[in-house]
Amino acid sequence: MVIAVVADIVGSRKLDDRTSAQRILDETIARVEADLPLAQQPLTPTVGDEQQGVYRALDDALVSLLMIQLRLPDGIAFRFGIGIGAVSAVESVHGELADGPGWYAARAAIDTVHAKEGRAVPGARTWIVGAPGQDEVMPSTIAASNAYLLVRDELVGAMSERERRLTYGRLIGRSQQELAADEGISQPSVSKSLRSAGSAALLDGVAALRGDSA
Repeated sequence: MVIAVVADIVGSRKLDDRTSAQRILDETIARVEADLPLAQQPLTPTVGDEQQGVYRALDDALVSLLMIQLRLPDGIAFRFGIGIGAVSAVESVHGELADGPGWYAARAAIDTVHAKEGRAVPGARTWIVGAPGQDEVMPSTIAASNAYLLVRDELVGAMSERERRLTYGRLIGRSQQELAADEGISQPSVSKSLRSAGSAALLDGVAALRGDSA
């Protein structure tokens, strides 16, 4: 099983400085990979506002993409289409081209995100589609994961930039005291922010995905 991810930038045409935004995206992806290297091929710009990446396992992709969401500042965000299926490379005079059912599924997934954003779920940012030929367990795994992602995206979308930073810090194992020093606030203020943002649910979710929960 291969996990293909297509990402595009939310509101890319409305960004005041597209070059600066891309630099922030590149730095964020590199930082996430340095803090917790999970990608087989980290998200890399391809054309326009699109990025592509590959993960070995669905849980790796879900954790890594959450970290990217948490790390990005206000005003810059990705939407993600996750495809489960085989991927391949097609040789051309311009280099290797990504191909295969995993990529087709990822594109179908990001189309679903766009559709949900435009209707009743404007906070949707992530969706999963399985390519044909998955085993009998995968459809229920995808359905449960998509239900989780809808709620997760709403929770992250409601956070302030500081709350996302604090949640990210706790996810990578930093103490509340360290985070308080970075933010110039007290440790009780960090605790209060994490509690009001619902960070514990996100962190427990990550632990469950990684098999670390009790």
